[in-house]
Amino acid sequence: MGATNEDALLTERFERDRPHLRAVAYRMLGSLAEADDALQEAWIRANEAGVAGVENLGGWLTTVVSRVCLNMLRSRDRRREDPLDVRPGEPRTAAGPAGPDPEEEALTADSVGVALLVVLDTLGPAERVAFVLHDLFAVPFEGIAPLLERTPAAVRQLASRARRRVRGTTPAPAPDALRRRRVVEAFLAATRGGDLAALLNLLHPDVVLHADRMVVPTPEPIVVSGGLTVAQGAMAAMGRARFTGLALVDGDFALAMAPQGRLRLVLVFTLADDGLVTGIEIVAEPDRLAGMELAVPA
Repeated sequence: MGATNEDALLTERFERDRPHLRAVAYRMLGSLAEADDALQEAWIRANEAGVAGVENLGGWLTTVVSRVCLNMLRSRDRRREDPLDVRPGEPRTAAGPAGPDPEEEALTADSVGVALLVVLDTLGPAERVAFVLHDLFAVPFEGIAPLLERTPAAVRQLASRARRRVRGTTPAPAPDALRRRRVVEAFLAATRGGDLAALLNLLHPDVVLHADRMVVPTPEPIVVSGGLTVAQGAMAAMGRARFTGLALVDGDFALAMAPQGRLRLVLVFTLADDGLVTGIEIVAEPDRLAGMELAVPA
């Protein structure tokens, strides 16, 4: 096969597989902007390497993208800090008109699961790659081993550790878990939809909301009481709700807000016997967030 034909084959296959490759990169990186950067770098590498002798072109492209993502994760792990001008609750977006639309970012996060993205962000680069490729895209351990320079058995252990983090280790939710889940999901739906009446139906008239000083941020924690006041405050946070999803926090249903897969704050709910929300605690202080165990709801 001539070089021109090889180039045409690579271009055609890369474009055909782009949705799959972007899905892999997004789950590894948690950001559409970074996923698109990874695909651009992977295209350059694939084009330079050529496809001569490649038998499984789709699998090879997945490996190229995964290797780029692994390098990006390792670089991120070394830096592990966010820009100082990013407030908790404000998503970072790619600069310029070519960056992913925030609405697309929110819809993609929702389809994957905010809680899953948050847990993946706590994994080491090798664990994350092993789990994403094996558990989410059914790549055999033997195919992942060369990428991570580990044995298949070692890769299996990496994926197993990651799986335990995803499932969580805290006890199963209480017997009234289904009711609690429905209330928390209804709260999120009402907030996203701007449905003040639906939100008021969920809140006790004397509900009290506590927000730590990093939520806004403010010099002191904020306390707000009364159903209408709390509901109106939730309506003002509709933008944040786009990047918020259901999560298990210390074994109980809660909401986690994580733009680009980075945990920014958690909402913990207290319910009365009749199912009305009597208390909401919003946690954004990094030390407190780090002390919470987040897991993916079944």
